Amino acid sequence: MGLDTLRMRVMDKSCLVTGGAGFIGSHTVVELAKKGYQTVILDSLVNSSPVVLDRLEQLTKVRPHFVEGDVRDRALVEKLLRQYEVDSVLHFAGLKAVYESSNKPLAYYNTNVLGTISLLEAMQTCGVYKFVFSSSATVYGVADYLPLDENHPLRATSPYGRSKLMIEDILRDLSKSDWRWRISILRYFNPVGAHPSGLIGEDPKGIPNNLSPYILHVALGQLPYLRIFGDDYNTPDGTGVRDYIHVQDLAAGHIKALEALEEKQSFAVNLGTGQGYSVMEMLRAFEKASGKDIPIEVLPRRAGDIASSYADTKMAKDLLGWSAELDLQNMCEDGWNWANKNPNGYGSKP
Repeated sequence: MGLDTLRMRVMDKSCLVTGGAGFIGSHTVVELAKKGYQTVILDSLVNSSPVVLDRLEQLTKVRPHFVEGDVRDRALVEKLLRQYEVDSVLHFAGLKAVYESSNKPLAYYNTNVLGTISLLEAMQTCGVYKFVFSSSATVYGVADYLPLDENHPLRATSPYGRSKLMIEDILRDLSKSDWRWRISILRYFNPVGAHPSGLIGEDPKGIPNNLSPYILHVALGQLPYLRIFGDDYNTPDGTGVRDYIHVQDLAAGHIKALEALEEKQSFAVNLGTGQGYSVMEMLRAFEKASGKDIPIEVLPRRAGDIASSYADTKMAKDLLGWSAELDLQNMCEDGWNWANKNPNGYGSKP
């Protein structure tokens, strides 16, 4: 099938995007609009803002359909699937902090696992079988070898990671049970950066759990120092090493995965750059992008954290024709652009 033909076929197709007002979801909505998809956002706004909708309208020139609600509300999901004649679902909604999940495991299993089951049941009832799932590289756990490829054993080390792994197992069982299901499992590494316009970016509520927004809060003077959890890992500088990927590249990967489901049934694939950077390397790159000195405090390791994790990206290239295009400096510069223009997140004026 030619690319032009494929694009013509998607012009009248409608996607339900759960968690579409969040960090990764909102950037993916922009990419979906570029490709002609009609989008319906379902978001509880527990960790996002309705201001995102105004920003999305600025970027796409079309205001996305939006419903405030929870994926666990099966009746609501069924109503949306039928009302908007949804053809596919991109599922971003869920809780996502590794450390927090160790303190609140029931919340993570309830929201992530039960929420996904309820969503899938609604899809099955309505005859919608195309599904792109936001998974995580945390399903691999402690690496036997690096880079991590899709054949690496799956053994998550935190309730968050285990919730993603449980969902993956459910999706594999579902795919085997009924040929109509077409399921893409996307194992993200570590999303950072923001849209180059500075209109949308990562805006966690409260003290950030992830490295990039925490660094940016320190650079803005909103937090006194960056807390580094562990400097005694078996890595070049003792701090944890991760594969950081620009959120724009990640959003583009979702479009490739959705398009691939036109011809493929189900697959799991890594979305990363294939390059690992330590916490200290990220810190220095953000200092360069912002022109700010970022003080640090070293603390003991956190439960559930691992030393190193970065992707083997061959399958994404072969299966999806996708690879990351933006480098670490792009990530930090776009992240700083967003933070500098929006010091109060979505409470700032565009």
